[in-house]
Amino acid sequence: MIKSSLPIYLASKSPRRRQLLKQLNIPFKSFSVESDEKVRRNEKPQEAVLRIAADKMILARQKVKNGIIITADTIVFLENKVLGKPKDENDAFRMLKKLSGRTHQVFSAYCIHNTMTGKTISEYVKTDVTFRKLDDEEINDYLLTGSPMDKAGAYGIQDDFGAVFVDRIDGCYYNVVGLPLSRFYHALLRII
Repeated sequence: MIKSSLPIYLASKSPRRRQLLKQLNIPFKSFSVESDEKVRRNEKPQEAVLRIAADKMILARQKVKNGIIITADTIVFLENKVLGKPKDENDAFRMLKKLSGRTHQVFSAYCIHNTMTGKTISEYVKTDVTFRKLDDEEINDYLLTGSPMDKAGAYGIQDDFGAVFVDRIDGCYYNVVGLPLSRFYHALLRII
């Protein structure tokens, strides 16, 4: 179990990341930061998630003067294109059709900063995810739930119908949810 003399803060609006930290039995407070999550032209996905997590850290450090701060970002990558959060239902449908029957990559990065020591750890993890072939009706049924609208790639592998789209994964399941728990946990131990 993690024991820290400093308070721990998760700077994320993601309910999934909050749930993952609770799963680790880590006491923390959470708040959100608003940052530009756009991937830059010619930016590799691993570079993008590390940069976006670091950009969020810059904003989070303005709010926390004493503690351990955690930020993170997740992107879905298919054929040299980033699939971010959908703009609307049509965009979500288009993304899910693209993912259907294919393998894509999920990149999640986290940034952990100790305000007292000044130490920062930034790392990313990649997981390959293969979808089975999807039909239009099940995509539309999923869209009716509203679940795809706040998720990169327009699906969630956890706690909703999006889980049945996934045929297999190669890598860390929790990375697809939004935080690679094993790697993250050991990084947090190193920074405390």
